[in-house]
Amino acid sequence: MESKTKNKKSRAEIESMARRAFNGVGLAPGDDAITELKQGWFNAAYDVRLADGRETILKIAPPLDAEVMLYEHNIMATEVESMQLVRANPAIPVPEIYFFDRSHELCDADYFFMEKIHGDNLDTVKASLPPETQAALDTHIGEIIREINSFPGTYFGYPGNPDLRAPTWKEAFTKIVESVLEDAARKHVVFDGAEYSDFGYDELRAMLHKHAPALDEITAPCLVHWDAWDPNFFARGDRIVGIVDFERALWAEPLMEAQFRQFGDGGITHSMRGYGKTAFTFAEQQRNTLYSLHLALVMHTECFYRNYDTDDVFNFSRHYLGATMGWLQANG
Repeated sequence: MESKTKNKKSRAEIESMARRAFNGVGLAPGDDAITELKQGWFNAAYDVRLADGRETILKIAPPLDAEVMLYEHNIMATEVESMQLVRANPAIPVPEIYFFDRSHELCDADYFFMEKIHGDNLDTVKASLPPETQAALDTHIGEIIREINSFPGTYFGYPGNPDLRAPTWKEAFTKIVESVLEDAARKHVVFDGAEYSDFGYDELRAMLHKHAPALDEITAPCLVHWDAWDPNFFARGDRIVGIVDFERALWAEPLMEAQFRQFGDGGITHSMRGYGKTAFTFAEQQRNTLYSLHLALVMHTECFYRNYDTDDVFNFSRHYLGATMGWLQANG
């Protein structure tokens, strides 16, 4: 996926960054010392081999002047902080952060080097795996996400953006959704619900406020990865050996995790079983659907900031927004 937020760098620039991070050790000779990793949608990332044979992953944030959404401010710092936090729990297979540089002396943005995970990207291999292996991996994902959610917070909202925090979850979530609508208004986004009619901004706000009382049940913030889709997991055999991309982590409630987003026919998944959450009250269904609404709004709006080279995200978000608003309109 190509995106205008990807901050690609030359070999010479990456050489300088590596030497700073690894006490003067530069890149290995040959063009294959650097391989761009193209799966991500936001940051530039490289598989890097050093002159001493070590392998590492380099991740580079968008340039400081890049136009990003409000919740995306300072998210690389959030990623590093979250990964360092959860490494305290050995049940969470998160790579080690080797070096994080926010000085902007060698690079026009934050960057870090981290441990390379030796495993298969789950999104790439999952369809080729036997059903029982897929089930075991999804179950393990649920277990890992439960462990991530075990870390308690002191406020609700985003670590990197104080404007998107609050002492209560209802207030924080309302701010978060409003920030997406503000981002959308800046780009004159029309929320087209595909087979449904367009949804006006006031209509979207009204649906949020209609179901917002369900948010009052949440009184204790926990760490939420939020972006834990298959492309962010690595597998070996029937076990997950790595989880990455904590940049969009926030202090929220567990049901905001990707494992509780319903696509298509829905139903109880192996990841839900691994998590230990397979039944939902009506208030939990309301919150689940509000979080799906938020996801749909984010996905649709980000298309206008990143200029993707395909319409896949745009088209999916339209249908997802329509289906989500349909549920919210019909219930509560």
